[in-house]
Amino acid sequence: MALTQSDIAAENGHVGPHPSYIQLAKPYIFEQKLQECMAATGVTEAKEDNIRLQGVAWIDSLRKALHLPVRTFNTACVYYHRFRLVHVDTEYGFMDAATAALFTACKIEDTLKKSREILCAAYNQKVTSAEHVSQDDPMFDNPSKAIVGLERLMLEASGFDYRSRYPQKLLLKLSKYYHLNRDTVGKTAYNMSLDLYRTFAPLKQTTSTMAIACVELSGRLHEKNVQELEAGKGFKKWRTSRAEVMETLLDLLDLYTHHRTLTTVGQEYPIETFIAIRITLNQEASANDYPRYTNNIEKKILSNGTKFTNGTKDIKSAKSPLSPQDTLVSDGKSSVTLSPEAAAGARVRAGLKEGTVRFMLDPERARDEKKIVAEYFKVEEEEYEVEVEREKRRG
Repeated sequence: MALTQSDIAAENGHVGPHPSYIQLAKPYIFEQKLQECMAATGVTEAKEDNIRLQGVAWIDSLRKALHLPVRTFNTACVYYHRFRLVHVDTEYGFMDAATAALFTACKIEDTLKKSREILCAAYNQKVTSAEHVSQDDPMFDNPSKAIVGLERLMLEASGFDYRSRYPQKLLLKLSKYYHLNRDTVGKTAYNMSLDLYRTFAPLKQTTSTMAIACVELSGRLHEKNVQELEAGKGFKKWRTSRAEVMETLLDLLDLYTHHRTLTTVGQEYPIETFIAIRITLNQEASANDYPRYTNNIEKKILSNGTKFTNGTKDIKSAKSPLSPQDTLVSDGKSSVTLSPEAAAGARVRAGLKEGTVRFMLDPERARDEKKIVAEYFKVEEEEYEVEVEREKRRG
């Protein structure tokens, strides 16, 4: 006999309807969580770098072909990075994911493009001008449906959080404020802000941190050092710190030293220049005891020796992005968008859905709601002592 929904609820300790799950949006994802996600997906560092750089390059080429603004490029790259933290690379092609990320970003940034229009631009880039086709060609029917399916997974991976960060505007204002040449230092800093999206820095840092790091590194390349930035003056006003700026600078230098030919600024300078700047920054970081990555938290260890993990998704039960299905999401303590590991005690049997996933932006509201709902799911027990007469044994 098949198990009913009430039987599953009883097994999991729930009485009555499931209280549902709340998934909070995560505007920032720090290096520690990024490493956990990559370890959970089983991707090697070299493969991860390769897919990330190829995907961003594909988004950049499509953005230029469609004449889209930089803000759409920024948002598309962030959605692409977040999507890859959740889904295993064997589930999709990087071109499909990058195209879907750009399609989603176009809607969010109000620079609307049809999925067929983006696919047509991608196809026409691969062929000669004589072989160009229009967006109404039947060959785009099935790929267009696949992109629309991936769009939903993109939004789920981001927690339906439409907030984005654009460092370019602040970067230009900083260049003007510190009286830097717009055609040299300013232009290089602007191109650096685009290269920065080839790294995970946009997921970790604020707008001001990214803008300050690009201006400082551009000044160092042009030997126009900005002493106030290098000394960390005014960082408190921008709600950042020298350690966070240092982390962003080193992320950029890692990109320029290991993948220089795949960047815009890296090709304009010899690798020795970047190595010399990195040595100087490493000396500063060592002298001031700056960590390589900020906001690291020690993991809690349970009594049985296993690491404490909040509910997450099981990789083995991952669904294909081309046919989106229900995704397992844990309670408000964590988000499936940030860790594809297996959830302890929160598995759903095949063919049965347990609870509903709701997305929220305000953590305080989610905490208050969870507290109110928990009152109705408390198991209250009372103990009674009853005297029972024992029957006399018959002789």
